[in-house]
Amino acid sequence: MTTPRDLLIAAMDMSTSRPVERGDLSLALAGGELIDLLGAEAIRLDGDQIVPSHPPVMTDRLLDEAASSLVREGPYESLDDWLWRRGRGLATAYLDALEAEGQLTRQRHTHWTPSWSSRMVLVDSPARREAADRWTSGEPVLAALAAAVGIRDKPTGDSPAVADDAVATVLAAVEDALRDLEFQRQRRAIDDAAFDNIWRGG
Repeated sequence: MTTPRDLLIAAMDMSTSRPVERGDLSLALAGGELIDLLGAEAIRLDGDQIVPSHPPVMTDRLLDEAASSLVREGPYESLDDWLWRRGRGLATAYLDALEAEGQLTRQRHTHWTPSWSSRMVLVDSPARREAADRWTSGEPVLAALAAAVGIRDKPTGDSPAVADDAVATVLAAVEDALRDLEFQRQRRAIDDAAFDNIWRGG
């Protein structure tokens, strides 16, 4: 399994009072892909630039797609640019992949199911159990990504830290992108409210 798949499974498995926004999850999934590509030595970071190495053979189709889409000539892509470009619609792509593999089934909408995955629930599978094991162990990378999208508490001082500087840099970029996305949502809401006031003559 991969970090993005484990994160998606965790997001679907964890009943939470704050549903995960599809855009938030997509950005975090893109960050998870980068972390796995770092682990496979498919990329390295030069500051905030993503520098590819020789394309590895990835056993996961979506991770292979991510590796194939890297900018391979300078100027290289920044972490921020990657997250926004690769993250567009990524949650849907991962959901579709899990469904095609028989790891999801469709059922009637329930009150706790996030709107982006309505009528789709996880079946019992080795992948689900592996993700659950990683979740319950508090593995730092998955925990940090889950906290970023609001399905886990933020790490405390006693929590295991991410030891790899490059991975920590990716995680920080994900959090920055999520803050930017939330700012855009708030600005859009304010603009919409202002337009409604004008329309109503307020």
